[in-house]
Amino acid sequence: MEMEQEKGLKRLILDTARQLLTTTGYAQLSMRNIANKIGYSATSIYLYFESKDDLVHELIDEGVDLLHARLTEADSTATSPDGRLLAMCREYVSFGMERPEYYEIMYVLHPEYIKRYPAEKYRKARRILEVIASAIEDGIDSGVFEESDSMLAANIAWTQLHGVVTLLTSERVDKRIDPNILIDSACSHFVDSLRRTTSTTPQNN
Repeated sequence: MEMEQEKGLKRLILDTARQLLTTTGYAQLSMRNIANKIGYSATSIYLYFESKDDLVHELIDEGVDLLHARLTEADSTATSPDGRLLAMCREYVSFGMERPEYYEIMYVLHPEYIKRYPAEKYRKARRILEVIASAIEDGIDSGVFEESDSMLAANIAWTQLHGVVTLLTSERVDKRIDPNILIDSACSHFVDSLRRTTSTTPQNN
C-alpha cells in the first residue's frame, strides 16, 4: 500500500508540474508552487526529484515514450514503406493535438530555461526520428523513394509536422481550412516529395 501511495504522489507531482509548465511557464515553476498546488511540503517533492530540471526531464521522457509507442504502433499497421511513413506522419500530428501539454514541454518549451538535456536522454529521444528514418530507408531500398539521407529526411518531416501541430494548437490556421484536410495534405505532400520520379528520354525518330 505504501509503495502505491508513493507512486500516486509521484504521479500527482508530475501531472501538476506538467499543467503548471504549460500555464505559467518554466521560469515560474518551482517546487514550492507545485507543493502548494498539491497540498504537500516542498521537501516531499525533493524526495522524488533533485531539482525542477530533473522533474522536467522526466516529463520529457514520458512524452518521448508515449510518442515513440504511438509511432511504432502506426508503423506496424502498414506494410509498404510509403504507407508506413504516411501513417507515422499522421500519428505524430495526432499526438501533438491530443497531448498538447506533453508536446509543448517536449518541443516548445524554451531551451535556454533548462539546463543541458542529458546525453543519454537525448539518445533515447532520437528514437522518434530513427523510426521515421527506418521507413524512409526501406522506401529507398525498395525503390519507392529517391536516394537521400534518411535521417535528414526524417528531420525535415519533423520540422514540417511540428509546424502543422503548433499552428493548429495555437489556432493560427485560417478558419476556412478544415484541419483534417490540412493534416492529410501536409502528410501526403511530404511522403510524395520523397517518391522516385520516372524520367523518360525522348526517342529520335
